[in-house]
Amino acid sequence: MKRVMQPTRRHFIKTTVATSLAFTSVPLVQQPFKEQEDHLLDDILAKPVLKKELFPTPVIIDRLELLRYKDNFICRVTSTDGAEGISVGNNMQMVSLYPIFSVRLQPFFLGKDAREWEQLLEEVYVYKSNYKLQNLALWVPLATIEFAVLDMLGKIAQKPIGELIGEIYHPKIAVYQANNFRGKSADESIELIKQQVEDSQAKALKFKVGGRMSKNADYPADRTEKLIPLVRKTFGDDMTIYADSNGSYDAQEAIRVGRMMEEYAYDFYEEPVPFDWYEETKQVTDAVKIPVAGGEQEPSMRNFRWLIKEDALDIVQPDIFYFGGMIRSMKVARMADAKNKPCIPHISGSGLGYLYMMHFVSAVPNAGPYHEFKGFNNELPLESPTSSLDSREGVVTVPTAPGLGVTIDPDYIAKHEVI
Repeated sequence: MKRVMQPTRRHFIKTTVATSLAFTSVPLVQQPFKEQEDHLLDDILAKPVLKKELFPTPVIIDRLELLRYKDNFICRVTSTDGAEGISVGNNMQMVSLYPIFSVRLQPFFLGKDAREWEQLLEEVYVYKSNYKLQNLALWVPLATIEFAVLDMLGKIAQKPIGELIGEIYHPKIAVYQANNFRGKSADESIELIKQQVEDSQAKALKFKVGGRMSKNADYPADRTEKLIPLVRKTFGDDMTIYADSNGSYDAQEAIRVGRMMEEYAYDFYEEPVPFDWYEETKQVTDAVKIPVAGGEQEPSMRNFRWLIKEDALDIVQPDIFYFGGMIRSMKVARMADAKNKPCIPHISGSGLGYLYMMHFVSAVPNAGPYHEFKGFNNELPLESPTSSLDSREGVVTVPTAPGLGVTIDPDYIAKHEVI
């Protein structure tokens, strides 16, 4: 079964512009417009995110601790007035990166005013030449600290995290069911995808194509060719379907696969080429009608600025752990909003990544219609008075209690030892 691809808004705009230019003899002057975009994006980057006005007096960081129990990492921050914030790290990454937290970040923040967080982000980047570590090595430990600080500030202000970084646009979030069944045949994959969608009741899903940074190789062979039509046939015309190649292709092959997705009306195509192939990413985006998404692996604000300004991406996907927190990610979302692009953040699949993602999305005006869901972490004993934290009919309610809005069992925290 083939479903006719409806023109995307981006394709309509591109077609309209091309048609209007064909009927005019006046040369299009690009430079002033590009300069205006430069100023617009730079103004957005300079605009504060954290609402300092909520905190009339200093919030001095007295203690900043990293605690570990087995492979679970908890960050605990305490102010001189006794306010406390807790975060759970991206455990899959922190098991390797915790020394960077302890040696390169922790000493810097002691004695600092948490209200000045955005300035502190600039300063810690230079502290001990931390900029040389830019990527997951720096940003994951730093995001872990930021989430604890935001939890503390939210408790002080008696507001959920979303209200510290913006207005609440999305108190409830529709999710898409994400999965990764590479290595299994198309038939095996579809049965597992069906089970996950049934469990979450999601109205959208995302599955993997290609072989992950595989230089055009599929895994196993011919899986992608069979799975693209099979997913649409299985779930029907009403299901929103996304596909993620994790940088599997060169530009030529990515375009071929993207056009196959267009035949079956897929809704976005994530990371068609390796994430740092910026020119090739734009080449694919320009060539296909399906919206191209990316940014999960992007560590650089300046590179996001280029990707957005040059329309190399249709959808931006900062990962709030991999990109260093919600403050930096909100600046990306704002730049995207200025160019009428949605923000659909990537979620790191460990710890409480899904919960941080929900708070972030709640405050993003240009959030996409569905957001990534990989299941809840049932290993962490916690409760929320304002949300069941369940996916009900594919929708999750964002907690509204102060800070993160959840309480982690104190007995469980007590099992952790300070690093």
